[in-house]
Amino acid sequence: MRELDAIDTVGVVGAGNMGSGIAQVAAMSGYDVVIRDIEQEYVENGLETIEFSLDDLVSRGEIDETAAEDTLDRITGTTDLPDIARADLVVEAVLEEMGVKQEVFEELDTILDDDVVLATNTSTLSITSIAAATDRPELVVGLHFMNPVPIMEGVEVVVGEQTDEAVVQLAHDFAEDLDKTTWEAEDKPGFVVNRVLMPWINEGIRAYDEGVASKGDLDTGLKLGTNVPMGPLELADHIGLDIVLNASETLYEELGDRYKPAYLLKRKVEAGDLGKKTGKGFYEYE
Repeated sequence: MRELDAIDTVGVVGAGNMGSGIAQVAAMSGYDVVIRDIEQEYVENGLETIEFSLDDLVSRGEIDETAAEDTLDRITGTTDLPDIARADLVVEAVLEEMGVKQEVFEELDTILDDDVVLATNTSTLSITSIAAATDRPELVVGLHFMNPVPIMEGVEVVVGEQTDEAVVQLAHDFAEDLDKTTWEAEDKPGFVVNRVLMPWINEGIRAYDEGVASKGDLDTGLKLGTNVPMGPLELADHIGLDIVLNASETLYEELGDRYKPAYLLKRKVEAGDLGKKTGKGFYEYE
């Protein structure tokens, strides 16, 4: 296993919101980054997302233009997974589907040096099952970044059944080197965050659907009553209703009725109203 000071290049598989965010914070921390997705359009969208995020940081005075340009210069986009082969550590951020993740990990296992750690950004799926697709399960760990990655301070380190203790420590050290604060969870369904967060969101959706309060009053009540930055409906829109539904269904399958997705959540997803990314969810967005 490579030590933190031997990690110069980070591979990121998946150029969506999570992957692009992970690539950005790694590059901002001085790492060279190779970000890969299956189509050039997705890669370009991811790079544009990073550029937009950096421009926003510049406009708010949090970084200067030179730092933004240096960050972009450290990032290389590609559609060829073998281009990841030069990475010293890889973070996967593809679709939240076990089969897709296992396929990616199986291929990464064949192209990377034997001492390279593989991390998954999964928010609900078993680290142990993902690791089983490789011949290096002891080098597989969960690195669950929060969305949006450049803004959220926390990273959840998830320990698989066979994850080596030194790999767990490397995961903490790497995330902290990206100016994140970490906490640790065992490989149980939903880990810490989504195990608690998904039922909270779903109960908020049910309360709104049952007429307990208007959506605005419900979110305001939860924000002011519990000192959180977003209420459950606003947060669901921000995460993406399809992602909330997928996570809830995974937990429902694993843990039973208390995680059953709200009916209105399913209806919204079926209608294509997925939140901020589609311009409409529980609220409407420009």
